Amino acid sequence: MTVMKRVQKAIRDAGLLTIFATAMLLVFGGNSSEAAIKGVTGTTFNLTAKADHLATGDGGSVFFWGYALNGGRAQYPGPTLIINQGDTITINLINELPQPVSIVFPGQEGISASGGTPGLLTSEAPVGGNVSYSFTAIQAGTYLYHSGTSPELQMEMGLVGAIIVRPYGYSAAAPRAYSHPDSAYDREYLFLLTEMDPRIHQAVEFFGVAGVHPDWFSDYFPGWWFINGRNAPDTMLMDAAWLPTQPYNCMPRMHPGERLLMRIVDAGRDLHPFHHHGNHARVIAKDGRVLDTGAGSSKIDLSYMVFTVQAVPGETVDAIFEWTSKGLGWDIYGDPSDPAFAHPCNGAGPDNIDPATGEDCNYHGKTFGDPTKTLPVVLPESQSLTFGGHWSGSPFLGSLGSLPPGEGGLNPYGGLVYMWHSHTEKEMTNYDIFPGGMMTMMIVEAPGVPIMD
Repeated sequence: MTVMKRVQKAIRDAGLLTIFATAMLLVFGGNSSEAAIKGVTGTTFNLTAKADHLATGDGGSVFFWGYALNGGRAQYPGPTLIINQGDTITINLINELPQPVSIVFPGQEGISASGGTPGLLTSEAPVGGNVSYSFTAIQAGTYLYHSGTSPELQMEMGLVGAIIVRPYGYSAAAPRAYSHPDSAYDREYLFLLTEMDPRIHQAVEFFGVAGVHPDWFSDYFPGWWFINGRNAPDTMLMDAAWLPTQPYNCMPRMHPGERLLMRIVDAGRDLHPFHHHGNHARVIAKDGRVLDTGAGSSKIDLSYMVFTVQAVPGETVDAIFEWTSKGLGWDIYGDPSDPAFAHPCNGAGPDNIDPATGEDCNYHGKTFGDPTKTLPVVLPESQSLTFGGHWSGSPFLGSLGSLPPGEGGLNPYGGLVYMWHSHTEKEMTNYDIFPGGMMTMMIVEAPGVPIMD
């Protein structure tokens, strides 16, 4: 029995068709891209610095400044610019804010500016004016861009964004983060981390810049923490019309054995220990530079494993996360003692490749765990449990079980769900309300379950 057939049978047996349909719309949405980073491509980008409001996970609204694309609404963070190594990039900036603004590009070389007025770090767009910047993308990698004018205020207000430089010879069919073969990946996700002090935003909205007390930058006290411009639980929503200024969600999904590239950017002023439950990750690059000695090794020889990425303000980190069931101690695909259960690898052909899932069953022990072991615990009765929205009702990958009415529904394919979040516990709140803040979920889906590209 294939994974999808087991899911369909479980849905019928549990009477969950309505919940399944609702969950498909709410969680997975339509016409959305979840396996690739959303952003804009090209060599010329027209940005406008302007004011708007964003929504917080606790139902509030925050005044912010953001970069808008092509005269649209400001967004937080600014548009993710996806460019190619070797291309010459032009960014035109128009200023609709009440003080001069600018953009700086850490990690880029040979930056030139035309128009505008001289500033401390770069040329600035005066109030009602504009400026243009140009550079050649010399190095592949993950980068930050942000205002270079009064950055203590303007970055706090929201003038930040990410740049992704694709390496020479990049192929969407066989993607790499860098030219090095060890940077190959199957899926990639952006985690742009920020925070906000509500006092500063309220003062700017109602009293202008002059209303911001200078002491607030020394006794900084944030109340909201964001991944890609959203607090939990909004981080896990897909395209949401009610979040027009926050277009980027963050809910990674993968299959067992795949390589997931985490592009982590700390665009705030605090260190954020970003913890990825489920496994360690291998850090392969920082600030757009591969961690190797350049010795021609097939592996990135200075890479290292972490269970929490220490995201430093202004720094970017690229890490590879992998998940298999090795070491879990039971067969994650079902109970081997159940005569109705057929392991995915049982149908493998002469080449030992399972035709239903494409899994290489030569690596059975790595990917699927031990198929001779049953679940090593006895689950309590339903009346003794508290259910989370992502509990499928079954401990097995790709299976659904019976749930009480109104419970579950956020995990329609029976994936295994892990929380990814800041390990500074207060940062998992929205204005001191838990859960929220810098937190999302990562779902390991069964082989054969579609992950939308």
